[in-house]
Amino acid sequence: MSQLPDPASRPELLAKAETLVEALPYLQRYAGETFVIKYGGHAMGDPEAQRDFAEDVVLLKAVGINPVVVHGGGPQIGRMLKQLGIESQFIGGLRVTDAATAEVAEMVLAGKINKEIVSWIAGLGGRAVGLSGKDANLVLAEKVTRSEPDPNSGIERHVDLGFVGEPVAVDPTILNNLAKDNFIPVVAPVALGADGATYNINADTMAGAIAGALGAKRFFLLTDVAGVLDKGGTLLTDLDRSGIDGLKDDGTITGGMIPKVDTCLAAVDSGVEAAVILDGRVPHAMLLEIFTARGAGTLIHR
Repeated sequence: MSQLPDPASRPELLAKAETLVEALPYLQRYAGETFVIKYGGHAMGDPEAQRDFAEDVVLLKAVGINPVVVHGGGPQIGRMLKQLGIESQFIGGLRVTDAATAEVAEMVLAGKINKEIVSWIAGLGGRAVGLSGKDANLVLAEKVTRSEPDPNSGIERHVDLGFVGEPVAVDPTILNNLAKDNFIPVVAPVALGADGATYNINADTMAGAIAGALGAKRFFLLTDVAGVLDKGGTLLTDLDRSGIDGLKDDGTITGGMIPKVDTCLAAVDSGVEAAVILDGRVPHAMLLEIFTARGAGTLIHR
């Protein structure tokens, strides 16, 4: 016969029960769906946040959702390059990647970071498999080309970023097979080009392309900001293309947020139901966004 709970603990237990009841319709709605989660480099730094993230991913799989993790690692690459005495140069927010930098980036992304995330998930009972865009021809890359005005003449000039690529094709077969076998794919943003070269790809861009190819229900972009804020600093929780265009025009969306919202719009245009920009430093931000009516970030939809 079960014991009645201590009266002092009943409010806490009741709150837990109410949380589960609130989550029930969302659990039913998302069962069997695919979520692509981009886990950002700056959001990886805190051990407690790392555990929270891994717990969320394992829980999603346990309740019947198929999570696919695509991770970044810019700060970690930067630290390794500094240790090796290799100077980093950025153009338009992209790291210029010569052959030496490309080797270091692949080592950090597909080696150290990828396997760390796999181990976090495994430590909590999940079955994760680490891979990169190279595996099973998951992602085909193409060299990124950029132009910028010459600082002296103002004339547009071609800028060679080296081994920086962008995804031009995604074959999600390996991801679908892993999901069917109850594995959680963890993908590093490195891929081969048709020329046989290895390219480093912006993790946001790669995650968005994978989300589109999978027809994901949700694309989560976990980063180190709360989401899109208005000029007063208030979080904007619901946006579509017209709203985003207006916020760009009036200067509300600027700087590094522009490529993030553009990636989300591209994912939505390619078949993702909705994309969400979330603060990956907030404990269990994904669960708050998915399983509560209030949400926790900026939802971008058609």
